[in-house]
Amino acid sequence: MDLTRILKGEEYQFLQTEEHLGKYIILLGLAGSYAYGTNGEGSDIDIRGVALNRKSDLIGLTDYEQYTDSQTDTVVFTFRKIVRLLLSCNPNTVELLGLKAEHYLYLNDLGQSLIDNTGLFLSKRAIQSFGGYADAQLRRLQNALARDSYPQSEKEQHIYRSIQNAMHSILTRYGKFEEGEIRLYIDQAVHPDFDTEIFMDVNLSHYPLRDYKNIWNEMNHIVKDYDKIGKRNRKKDDNHLNKHAMHLVRLFMMAIDILEKEKVCTYREAEHDLLLQIRRGAYQKEDGTFREEFYEIVNEYEKKLDYAAKHTELPEEPDLVKVQEYVMAVNQKVVRDEI
Repeated sequence: MDLTRILKGEEYQFLQTEEHLGKYIILLGLAGSYAYGTNGEGSDIDIRGVALNRKSDLIGLTDYEQYTDSQTDTVVFTFRKIVRLLLSCNPNTVELLGLKAEHYLYLNDLGQSLIDNTGLFLSKRAIQSFGGYADAQLRRLQNALARDSYPQSEKEQHIYRSIQNAMHSILTRYGKFEEGEIRLYIDQAVHPDFDTEIFMDVNLSHYPLRDYKNIWNEMNHIVKDYDKIGKRNRKKDDNHLNKHAMHLVRLFMMAIDILEKEKVCTYREAEHDLLLQIRRGAYQKEDGTFREEFYEIVNEYEKKLDYAAKHTELPEEPDLVKVQEYVMAVNQKVVRDEI
């Protein structure tokens, strides 16, 4: 494919004519399977980008976050929004900073500065953000397959991981446990139909009742979501199942790179063959479920992620002072009409 010609088609003229885009665009790149190196015949072309906020967004009354063109599957985030997403280590936007050079379809000096400052946005937040996305992929697999195909103890492990990943975001929205804790763990079951089950030790003092109610409701929702069988969870076609399985493993790979190497590597050249094998169904059984070898791969990457999380030298949180200095320097160019 001639990547240089993608944006020359009439369907992409909006990149020049839309008032929020045009001269404000600083970066455009491939997303999805082409970005990961897992594209096949008939793969869609997805494009993601970044455009500066206009002067009126910065010192006036207008407010704008992103432009979406569904016909071409193109999304262009404003600079302000992309910074917020990058600070949270959002996987769908962090990957835009680690493309192969030829996968950037447009890149000016300010776009390059965003890539050069990737390190400003990397922190231990990646543990939960990538872990949460990986968990979501696993839950999609679980929801799509017949639940009786999985041993009860394995399903309990999935529920436990889901709640653990959710707790990080839950505690940013409700009160932290200044006095006490909620500890979750798996042990031999008391429930007569279970082999193992999740238990909790709760020790809280002077904690807001409504916050505790909301936390309990969110944990309860996760458990109910796994136990629910209905139309929403009916088996999907094999292609979608294998795609979810591939993305699950890919997310682990990217997270480990971020934590160990402090870099974003979107194109998975070293693991290319493994990811394509998963996508093409090499680990799926005839009944649509997945072979034990696939879950061994997942478990191995979970262990690697746990190790990387414990030994990473990334900071707990991004340095917001440095991020703000960088953001102000970029926005000043807009305010001064220097773009």
